[in-house]
Amino acid sequence: MFTANDVKALREKTGAGMLDCKKALDETKGDMDAAVDYLREKGIAKAAKKESRIAAEGLTEILVDGNKAVIVEVNSETDFVAKNEEFKNFIKVVSETILKSNAKTMEEALKLQTPNGTIEEYLIALIAKIGEKISFRRFASVEKSDDEAFGCYSHMGGRISVVTVVQGVSEDVARDVSMHVAAMNPGYLTREDVPADVIEHEKAIIKEQAINEGKPADIAEKMVNGRINKFYKEVCLVEQAFIKDPDLDVATFVKNNGGVIKSMVRYEVGEGIEKRQENFADEVMSQING
Repeated sequence: MFTANDVKALREKTGAGMLDCKKALDETKGDMDAAVDYLREKGIAKAAKKESRIAAEGLTEILVDGNKAVIVEVNSETDFVAKNEEFKNFIKVVSETILKSNAKTMEEALKLQTPNGTIEEYLIALIAKIGEKISFRRFASVEKSDDEAFGCYSHMGGRISVVTVVQGVSEDVARDVSMHVAAMNPGYLTREDVPADVIEHEKAIIKEQAINEGKPADIAEKMVNGRINKFYKEVCLVEQAFIKDPDLDVATFVKNNGGVIKSMVRYEVGEGIEKRQENFADEVMSQING
């Protein structure tokens, strides 16, 4: 079974109409992922871009020291707490502490000492004081060589942060790449980075789309290769049209400046976390009917 909230969620993910979403969930017995595929195969979904909903509040932060950078995300339940000075100080201290360390895992990071005890102890004390769930969600340490530049960019006061490493260019060029990553949210650096199962899944969707357009199976098979290239241009950073000059792809923009992109890390606050939806009318009715 599925609920009205499931229909609403599917509509938000795909841009399809309510009735189409309800039919898709009927056909797939309430399986959300299968319903997304169903709508795409029927050509009803606008695009497969809204896979993750931005739900949790909080902040991301970037700190750099020489050839090392760290990017951190800390979540809170409300935006009000994310603007709290103590919350901001926590993420600053966490970032500074990790930057000075060799921590590679969250377990190692939580044991690092700060002026307020370990990061884990500091977090527990902050939760107790503020009275709201706070989560040190993730971090990444990024290193570069002397002939490489960090592109560091934070958007909307830390809602989105990006660190790129670009060889052979200035920091300004690297930052332009990071601004593009923040805006266009590529899933991968190059097509070689796309997992085989993701490619096979996409090919199956494309083939089904073509068949539903009335193409014979053999023709549909031949159409897959052409359309998969379009998929790569949507999800791979180096193949995306550069946001500041759509006549160039990102790789060409960087190459024209004498460089090559080595890596990227993009954090968006709450991506992939489902926020609990409060519906008091439904809650009251369920109690009455219960």
